[in-house]
Amino acid sequence: MLKLLFLLLSGAKFGKLFLTGGTMLVSLVVYAFVWGWKYAAGFVVLLFVHEMGHYIAARQRGLAVGAPTFIPFVGAWIDLKDQPHDAETEAHVGLGGPLLGSVAALATYFYARDSGPTWLLAVAYAGFFLNLFNLIPLSPFDGGRITAVLSPRIWLLGVPVLGAVFLWRPSPMLLLMALLAAPQVWKAWKYRADSEEARTYYAVPTAKKWEYGLMYLGLAAFLAVMTHDTHELLESARAVRGAM
Repeated sequence: MLKLLFLLLSGAKFGKLFLTGGTMLVSLVVYAFVWGWKYAAGFVVLLFVHEMGHYIAARQRGLAVGAPTFIPFVGAWIDLKDQPHDAETEAHVGLGGPLLGSVAALATYFYARDSGPTWLLAVAYAGFFLNLFNLIPLSPFDGGRITAVLSPRIWLLGVPVLGAVFLWRPSPMLLLMALLAAPQVWKAWKYRADSEEARTYYAVPTAKKWEYGLMYLGLAAFLAVMTHDTHELLESARAVRGAM
């Protein structure tokens, strides 16, 4: 049914706009049945902002890119019609999503903390967690695209991280991500610093490597703190509500 809807939307006039809007609407309806329409709307908006971060970053580098597409419980993605020509460009595009997504989650957090309802604080928590989760240093996660500027071998560190997340919260989605990541893990295992790919695609100045490495660690640390603090605020709010 969803596949038929995507085909109809793709073939319609203004298909790109309808595809984004239509799949956002489908996600909103599905999420609303599970968590309620207010939370669903906020969550979909944060997903959209995250993907627009990738979109803007790709356009900054002159890459042709399509509008975001959404699938419930899978997430969203943008269609890169032009692939990055070097690891630094790939890292720039990969960083755009978590960076803009974190700004949106932070704005939601401040509003919810000061005067907003509990459900909005839950949206902020989901935003922080979503962007932190995407920083797992393993391709095709955003974190894998960012850390590849240092070396694809870092992806090997993402394997135990993904495994730990699965043990914490088992999910078919994580199994799908592990399946998609398997070829990249093999690529990281075979990667050699003296290969042609290392001398071309992954030939990034040391200063740039430090820049992206520090931005990645800083953003990951910030999101980890905000995810924890927002979770604590949520638990406190629920405890107060339960005592009333």
